[in-house]
Amino acid sequence: MNILFIMYDQLRFDYLGCAGHPRLHTPNFDRVARMGVRFTNAYCQSPVCGASRMSFYTGRYPSSHGAQWNGFPLRVGEVTLGDHLRKLGMDCWLIGKTHMKADAEGMARLGLSPDSVIGARQAECGFDAWVRDDGLWGEGPDGFYDEKRSPYNEYLKSKGYDGTNPWADYANAGIEDGDIASGWMFRNADKPANIAEEDSETPWLTSETIRFMEEAKRPWCAHVSYIKPHWPYIVPAPYHDMFGANDVPQALRHPVEREDPHPVYGAYMENPIARAFQRDEVRQKVIPAYMGLIKQCDDQLGRLLDHLEATGELSDTMIVLTSDHGDYLGDHWLGEKDLFHEPSVKIPMIVFDPRPQAEATRGTTCDALVESIDLAATFVEAAGGEVPDHIIEGRSLMPFLHGREPEDWREVAISEYDYSVTGMCTNLGLSPRDARLFMVFDGRWKLIHAEGGFRPMLFDLDTDPEEFHDLGGDPDLANQIARLYDHLARWGRRMSQRVTRSDADIEAMRGRSLRRGILPFLYDGSEVDSELTQKYRGPARQNHVDGDG
Repeated sequence: MNILFIMYDQLRFDYLGCAGHPRLHTPNFDRVARMGVRFTNAYCQSPVCGASRMSFYTGRYPSSHGAQWNGFPLRVGEVTLGDHLRKLGMDCWLIGKTHMKADAEGMARLGLSPDSVIGARQAECGFDAWVRDDGLWGEGPDGFYDEKRSPYNEYLKSKGYDGTNPWADYANAGIEDGDIASGWMFRNADKPANIAEEDSETPWLTSETIRFMEEAKRPWCAHVSYIKPHWPYIVPAPYHDMFGANDVPQALRHPVEREDPHPVYGAYMENPIARAFQRDEVRQKVIPAYMGLIKQCDDQLGRLLDHLEATGELSDTMIVLTSDHGDYLGDHWLGEKDLFHEPSVKIPMIVFDPRPQAEATRGTTCDALVESIDLAATFVEAAGGEVPDHIIEGRSLMPFLHGREPEDWREVAISEYDYSVTGMCTNLGLSPRDARLFMVFDGRWKLIHAEGGFRPMLFDLDTDPEEFHDLGGDPDLANQIARLYDHLARWGRRMSQRVTRSDADIEAMRGRSLRRGILPFLYDGSEVDSELTQKYRGPARQNHVDGDG
């Protein structure tokens, strides 16, 4: 069986037709949902691109793998999905974005050349790169944001788009009065991108994926990682005007959220992203473009599904649709992601298993608490392996896919956020080590712990599903807070770094040293089986004590 692991960047869980969006129809996402299981309570392990993705790729929490912010290197030697799957005879390929920074210092220390196979995999999150393009080719006075060569930019140049950065000049910009109308400016979000639709980012990556499927040797896991619907929020015709101001929902926000907010939340509500999305004219420009980007993603997903059907590979290809995090879009007075309200930390997750064992669950939903790290465990089991649970901290979703009730499923979902490099850390006067947040969610109560001496935040999603009312300072809820803190403490005590020995390895090691002649603490040897002392008994062959030799 092959695995087609598709990730969309910054796709909200509720901006899909199958998730109930009232205006946005996504027939191809819905098609996969009818074929498989849609998980309705899936949470990313960090609501920021890099840290979240490293958790997907390792099956481990950010505090375990250490790459807790964009640009934090994934340390050399961290075991990845590719490492696990190759042991099981499955290749693991990247097509698109990872947002991963290589641990160049660690590689140099170990003498790993980036040009070697092992070095290249260390630099690409364990994947073999069919094509890697992280999709943010910003350029300013100090040069490019990403210093690598952009395969997408090279493609555009080959199609006749001029300049050094057609990604910025054409794919992510419109035209106004003959001038570039950059997608970086929200006022331009309603303009069509100045590019032929078939040359824009999402169709390009889809074509690369089809080329891969036509040429790749089986079995494979292909991580197809789209940059969209992540900003810049601009989309080519005909998607630019499929939606308008009438399709923009009222912002999910309440004045009470601004009354004496938690200091961390308050700092985020005052940052430039939030202030932009607090303006109605921004939301009315951006959200229709965001919806157009998703509609284009859906159409391109249809291309992939049609290709799999036409080649007969749909019947033996597992398909996963998900996102690294969501997008506030002005809800809760915020933009982008970063905190733990549902629009940010909850993610879409749809899994299609083509095997007969999954027949009973086709077209169903599952409301169990699921974490993004569960996909790594699922893929290992799908490839025929046993999940190495001393390394992978997620749990396989296979029981849910096959209609079985898993034993002892998790009681809470955990997410983490390290904001030490942000302006909010500076504004709050925190040291980098104190700029950390932890979410504990049990399906009803959501606790957010903030390091740095702050009180916790608490939301009751049964009585307040919009998460408007922070109850963290309510003394009547001290027991609920203590209960959730106990979950966080137990999670914090997890065994997360003993990755070189499994429990089975440890059990097999017990007594091994005795059988290899390490026999301390014996008085006369009668304490152990005589077999163990055999090498230490018998007549002395030479006498060096009395000088006889």
